[in-house]
Amino acid sequence: MSLPPLPESAIVLTADAEDWRAAVTLAGDALARSGAARPEYALEMIRMIEEHGPYIVIAPGLALAHARPGPGVLADGLSIVTLAAPVNFGHPHNDPVRVVLGLAIATAEVHLAAVAAVANVFNNPAAIGQLVAATSAAEVQRIMGAPGS
Repeated sequence: MSLPPLPESAIVLTADAEDWRAAVTLAGDALARSGAARPEYALEMIRMIEEHGPYIVIAPGLALAHARPGPGVLADGLSIVTLAAPVNFGHPHNDPVRVVLGLAIATAEVHLAAVAAVANVFNNPAAIGQLVAATSAAEVQRIMGAPGS
């Protein structure tokens, strides 16, 4: 599977977030803006972290926020939020986080493949730093190798 769409409307650069919940909300809001999810999907992503812990912090400085496919997901989509100041999620090794990805996948069959496709981008150890330094949505799309819409 290739990456889900990453339209410009789903990219937020150097955002301010008070804590991890605010950072995940920004990622969810970006998914909603792009048409991939309903506004309440952000709350579902937060609930998953509250129930299962900071498992979404998949690499130093990087969180992959997502929830199960359900009524909050309208279409497959990806969002990216870079933070002006890092936030802690409570992960013992990978905090603090500067990049939050939001992932909305409409069907369970595609969910794991989509998570793997996103994670593969970060086989390049420089990718997180490149995203933090990005100054435009086009640059983020290039780093991710993601389709724009």
